[in-house]
Amino acid sequence: MDIRLKRAYEPAEDSDGYRILIDRLWPRGLSRERAELAEWERELAPSTELRQWFGHEPSRFPEFRRRYLDELGKHRPALARLRKRAREGTLTLVYAAKDTEHNDAVVLAEVLRRGLPRGAWG
Repeated sequence: MDIRLKRAYEPAEDSDGYRILIDRLWPRGLSRERAELAEWERELAPSTELRQWFGHEPSRFPEFRRRYLDELGKHRPALARLRKRAREGTLTLVYAAKDTEHNDAVVLAEVLRRGLPRGAWG
């Protein structure tokens, strides 16, 4: 599976393949034309409550990851669809966060590659 991560503000490239925005909110200042997205999957984004609690604070990332995995357990059909898409060609998860190591796209990519861990039942 070829799953890539890319900030929404980086230019789209042909090598990105199928580009999907996985944030709940549209990235500020980014036009839909410039984003060049195939899809916007809001439902796979962390809940508003979880996103606000996390606040992009790296020290909270382990707990954010645990809670987000629980939320993703409720979206198994959407995860299966994206996994299938990634098997067919490059899938790029597009996100707006500045921190490239501590964000929802990192967790979602891990889930798409390895599946949900035991206990993340939703």
